Amino acid sequence: MFADTGKGMVTDMKKIPYKIYLEENEIPTHWYNLRAEMKNKPAPLLNPETLQPMTAEELKAVFCDELVTQELDDTNAYIPIPQEIQDFYKMYRPSPLVRAYCLEEKLQTPAKIYYKFEGNNTSGSHKLNSAIAQAYYAKKQGLKGVTTETGAGQWGTALSMACAYFGLDCLVYMVKVSYEQKPFRREVMRTYGATVTPSPSETTEIGRKILAEHPGTSGSLGCAISEAVEAEMGREGYRYVLGSVLNQVLLHQTVIGLEAKAALDKYEIVPDIIIGCAGGGSNLGGLISPFAGEMIRGERNYRIIGVEPASCPSFTRGVFAYDFCDTGKVCPLAKMYTLGSGFIPSANHAGGLRYHGMSPVLSQLYHDGIMEAVSVEQTSVFDAATQFARVEGILPAPESSHAIRVAIDEALKCKETGEEKTIVFGLTGTGYFDMVAYEKYNNGEMRDYVPADADLKPGLDGIPRFPGNEF
Repeated sequence: MFADTGKGMVTDMKKIPYKIYLEENEIPTHWYNLRAEMKNKPAPLLNPETLQPMTAEELKAVFCDELVTQELDDTNAYIPIPQEIQDFYKMYRPSPLVRAYCLEEKLQTPAKIYYKFEGNNTSGSHKLNSAIAQAYYAKKQGLKGVTTETGAGQWGTALSMACAYFGLDCLVYMVKVSYEQKPFRREVMRTYGATVTPSPSETTEIGRKILAEHPGTSGSLGCAISEAVEAEMGREGYRYVLGSVLNQVLLHQTVIGLEAKAALDKYEIVPDIIIGCAGGGSNLGGLISPFAGEMIRGERNYRIIGVEPASCPSFTRGVFAYDFCDTGKVCPLAKMYTLGSGFIPSANHAGGLRYHGMSPVLSQLYHDGIMEAVSVEQTSVFDAATQFARVEGILPAPESSHAIRVAIDEALKCKETGEEKTIVFGLTGTGYFDMVAYEKYNNGEMRDYVPADADLKPGLDGIPRFPGNEF
């Protein structure tokens, strides 16, 4: 299987191991704040009533105090990671950078493929990197508990683990389609002590309103965010926490990119292409931040690709404008690529990518041409997931499989051209709780959902119009 194909595989295997591990003392001690080096800073969050930049005091009504400081910090390039969080990271970090030798052989490509694997913890994904940080700051502030939303369930699982560790109450609003498709993910959250409610629900005013306007809706992350914020506002000693999109979340996730870069540097590997799936932006932002920083400083040039589902194409078919972060329009306005807060995507099988907008940081990078984006359909995504699972031995999450799809496509282009490009992608999690989706695929029952322009129009028409928000 591993005979020399003329592409240098035997030589590579002698030099570069399957898994490049860092030592525990090489786990990052600081998060990297890309915004400090961005020439064009992400636009500030706006108060939806005054349309003025949100102040720290206004944000502290929703978020933990220290997280508000991180959210607004665009000057300090490195933020120290508290020792308690560093100690927790050691339970599952450093995570390996894996050379996909078997996939390369299967594809017969001269490309060199690496993936940063973040699935080696019970939450099954990268989400624990930020969950433990947010729970730590909530506990340090003396709070009773937190509320949140979750799509595929990985964020909710990660937060329930973090809250259990620090003894915090955890209320999770789970997008209804995922709640129904992934009962075992729900039960993991409950095992860790979380209360899990399908969203939209009858437990909040916003949930009842959405159900009245959209009977039978499968829900969306935007709906679940609205419910989680309302639940937080009505409980003394609680704060809302978010698993993606926000500056603070991308900051925490930079441990992914920092470790990946350190592992590559050990073997003097310089990637040509860096790929991540894109929903709200947490894993993509975490993976690419140190590399994007090099591009901004003029030190290196990479091709960075964000991959989103064709059913929810905020980058590739959205507009760059201020919009509400949630369907209920109770959250601040963020300037981002968006399909409109009223857009409710079809019930595809990548729940973690079913968000109408995109991180303001990534939106600004995309707008400035530092990264690009593509959208892919879910049957082709599961084709790639199955191919990867059969040769690399890991069943990938549907979200991660969007990155796998494009990594395979780029490797096959190298097969045609003979170029030996180095490709790095983020394998953000495992798919062991996504078997309903794999069952649909294996039974030939999976369908692609690509919204027509007419389907996108209501959401886009609902984006608020005001001076300075023309698009």
